[in-house]
Amino acid sequence: MTSKIKPAQGAPYARIMGVGGYRPTRVVPNEEILKHIDSSDEWIRSRSGIATRHWAGPDETVAMMSVEAAGKAIADAGLTPEQIGAVIVSTVSHFKQTPAIATEIAHRIGAGKPAAFDISAGCAGFGYGLTLAKGMVTDGSAEYVLVIGVERLSDLTDLEDRATAFLFGDGAGAVIVGPAKEPAIGPTVWGSEGDKSETIKQTLAWDVYRTTPVPGGDGPEERTAPEAIRYPAITQEGQAVFRWAVFEMAKVAQQALDAAGVSPDDLDVFIPHQANMRIIDSMVKTLKLPESVTVARDVETTGNTSAASIPLAMERLLATGQAKSGDTALVIGFGAGLVYAATVVTLP
Repeated sequence: MTSKIKPAQGAPYARIMGVGGYRPTRVVPNEEILKHIDSSDEWIRSRSGIATRHWAGPDETVAMMSVEAAGKAIADAGLTPEQIGAVIVSTVSHFKQTPAIATEIAHRIGAGKPAAFDISAGCAGFGYGLTLAKGMVTDGSAEYVLVIGVERLSDLTDLEDRATAFLFGDGAGAVIVGPAKEPAIGPTVWGSEGDKSETIKQTLAWDVYRTTPVPGGDGPEERTAPEAIRYPAITQEGQAVFRWAVFEMAKVAQQALDAAGVSPDDLDVFIPHQANMRIIDSMVKTLKLPESVTVARDVETTGNTSAASIPLAMERLLATGQAKSGDTALVIGFGAGLVYAATVVTLP
């Protein structure tokens, strides 16, 4: 039977055309974190490599930060907002179940009527969004796609949790994905290990605050959650996550290199998820990256911004001249789920 469906009419390949970032104005040093936990600046730096992070103010919402980063990425790509055919936003800190924040962002940047949706893939969210965008461009469903990773993780930080209080920061990173004449985004190696989902999680589900029937009651009486219930926060089993990231994600990174036909010696830049400096350094050693490879270590001053960490680190490397347009970069994100995504890209 002959199909009546026309073949896709997209570009032969896709590339990252522009990048933009937004970091909140408030810089929070470790000394401020130490007001709430029994620790030291030396301990935080030795465990994570983090010295400062940015926390959003009341007006620096998920949407506002995204709009700022998106505007820079669109300008960097030499486009206008009207040319954006799809908006993909990866976040875990937009607290409205519906509508997707992507629709608001699309409207605020003046993009017209693009496809717009949110994804939740934790710290691998940027890689997931990048992969979806590449597919849209090559199958012709959108010529230019805006991919945003954005978080206000300060809203989900328990300042009294000694294991996580110092980790998280806020910010937004964005890229434009568009058509290319040669390969510039490699095959994605991605996946999940749901049996480890408890190692990084939100402490409480939102429905714990919902008004619920009285247990054992037979009438219409209802009660609300007691005030003693703490606001949800992100928690993790630090050692388990560290071991998984160091040993398993190095394998995934190597698989992405192999899939792209690239060796460590061919790389110019390595941009891993900015979770922890010790994880980054361990991956560099395991992958046997040459000293000539520039390694993103944005975590020192930005903290862990989950889905925003890779595009923010990419933007900073390019802005400071540590990386340049046309460089070959390995990017890998990994986190809650546990999920991961790695690919090799040509920098814009």
